[in-house]
Amino acid sequence: MRSLLTALALVAACVTVPVLPATATEPAADPTLALTPPMGFNNWNTTGCDINEQMIRDMADIFVSKGLKEAGYQYVNVDDCWADLTRDPATGRLRNHPVRFPSGMKALGDYIHARGLKFGIYTSAGTQTCAKTMPGALDHEEIDAQTFADWGVDYLKYDNCNNQGRPALERYTKMRDALKKTGRPIVYSICEWGQNKPWEWGKGVGHLWRTTGDINDTWSKTVEIIKLNAPLDAYAGPGHWNDPDMLEVGNGRQTTTEYRSHFALWSIMAAPLLIGADLRKVSQEHFDVLRNKEIIAINQDRLGVQGKVIHQKDGHWVFVKPLANGDKAVALFNESEVNATISTTARDLGLPRSTGYTVRDLWQHKNFQSAGQISAALPPHGTAIFRVKASRDWYRHEPAIDAQLDIAPRHAGIPSTITPAGEPFVATVTATNQAPIPVLNAATTFRAPAGWQVEQLSSERAPVLLTSQSVQGKWKVTPPAGVTPGEHLLNGSLGVTWAGHGKLTRPVDAGVLVPVAPPSGGELWASDVQFAKERSGYGPVERDRSNGGYVGGDGKTLTINGKTYEKGLGAHANAELILYLGGRCTTFSSDVGIDDERDVNQLGSAIFEVWADGTKVADSGLRTWKDDAVHISGSLKGARFLRLVVNDSGDGVRFDRGDYAAAKLTC
Repeated sequence: MRSLLTALALVAACVTVPVLPATATEPAADPTLALTPPMGFNNWNTTGCDINEQMIRDMADIFVSKGLKEAGYQYVNVDDCWADLTRDPATGRLRNHPVRFPSGMKALGDYIHARGLKFGIYTSAGTQTCAKTMPGALDHEEIDAQTFADWGVDYLKYDNCNNQGRPALERYTKMRDALKKTGRPIVYSICEWGQNKPWEWGKGVGHLWRTTGDINDTWSKTVEIIKLNAPLDAYAGPGHWNDPDMLEVGNGRQTTTEYRSHFALWSIMAAPLLIGADLRKVSQEHFDVLRNKEIIAINQDRLGVQGKVIHQKDGHWVFVKPLANGDKAVALFNESEVNATISTTARDLGLPRSTGYTVRDLWQHKNFQSAGQISAALPPHGTAIFRVKASRDWYRHEPAIDAQLDIAPRHAGIPSTITPAGEPFVATVTATNQAPIPVLNAATTFRAPAGWQVEQLSSERAPVLLTSQSVQGKWKVTPPAGVTPGEHLLNGSLGVTWAGHGKLTRPVDAGVLVPVAPPSGGELWASDVQFAKERSGYGPVERDRSNGGYVGGDGKTLTINGKTYEKGLGAHANAELILYLGGRCTTFSSDVGIDDERDVNQLGSAIFEVWADGTKVADSGLRTWKDDAVHISGSLKGARFLRLVVNDSGDGVRFDRGDYAAAKLTC
């Protein structure tokens, strides 16, 4: 659970203890439950302890009114802080918080059940819960399980805080047995954070188990969790699921492209789909992501196989998931920071040989015909998800034709989509026929924003475009001087004729970023210069503050081993900050080190690097939480861009908050 509270709890009370797998003679968790990954809602990621019974009732009502219930979501789960600080002195039972839930938990469960939904609740396998606002269930398993059953609870999330260092298997098995003893069917979620590899012993103990620490609403954390959960596919199946934590879709700190990837990848990984956003505030666009029934069907497929990674290189991922009817689901994921076309084949997916295949795009809700190549042109952080089958009626569907728009790189180490005003770049539109049949009169077009200079360099036309053949056009593009800094959209397109059916177009877009004009004149604090691009492992790169939480603006005075700094940059590994210099600056200097923000944990290490275009001009070497700041500097002469990097030292990124303190440019 919870980022700061969990961090403190890990140090104060949570000792990793080896566990042994359950034996065959022990009673198993109810095998009739969670035969597909649970779907529902949990409030913690959006409200924390700021909850009350009306808010939870609102969530249940929105499940019905917004079509979430119809889409398959059923569990309305209350997280921490629902109970009073102490147990009932007469009975020893947990009791509802008198202010937050004055009507009681049974009344809340009845309200949820009356809407055809199921009621979930939370506690911890410790003396207190993670927020320390209510008692935990350690050594009270039977009375708490019976209390939950009496209230009509259908789902229990069992956390790991304040566990007194007692073995995980012992604690989680005791609650399993207590739940079974009640006779009520209750889905049992083991929230052990992956500390003791619950995937190795959780089957039969619980119905799902957390494989990672807490998620938060940042792209970097989403990717980190994907990389931890994806290799565990062999452990998942009906009634026993890997749980990479809640969905952040709708919380608002990631792009829609990133939320679509988050949802598609959780679905193909057969992860529980528990919405972690305040449904009263979710946009229509993000509701559409959450209600995509075709992608939900992949997640809920009764065969119950977690999608497997069959390719991963340079940030390009291919997942495949076999389905009960013989189809294969495939997700193509672009983790990288630039546009990319990612491909696989029907053979790689394990499909039988066929003249043609039906490829259904689950975002477009549309079928295409393919000769066996399955591919997609994807923006940075984008994911395409398809349902693929060998079929006899493939010819009924539109030809699958890939179109992509690429920007040629100009500066080593800098994303090609950063395009300074007045600097020309080359845009290329390429289209490839993936269908078994030829298409006719294929040609590409390109359009830039009004006022941008565009010169056509080449343009291919194909009267007949056979399977696997491509056409391409190239254009030289120059953003005008004085163009408004920020994001701008380029548009490309392919036009073809599908014999007997008419004309088809395949539009393709690419976003480019025009950075602000570079700094000039004298010495400048780096924190006063506008960023061209940033990414940080936990929350944003902070100006003149340390990196605090993932929300941003919540850091402290920059402090390295007791020395404070008024100016500088606070980041968290792995981080990269790009500043546009335009060749106007000569030197960069900074004191670097691990910030004291979380020094109570005596953790944190990182390596700081300074890059001028594609040349590394300074390297701090390994810096740990014990070290004083070290001064680094490097030449920027002639450099168009400055790149500041904070890298993990190889021991994981936990508490790797790194500062570029007193970071200064001479221009």
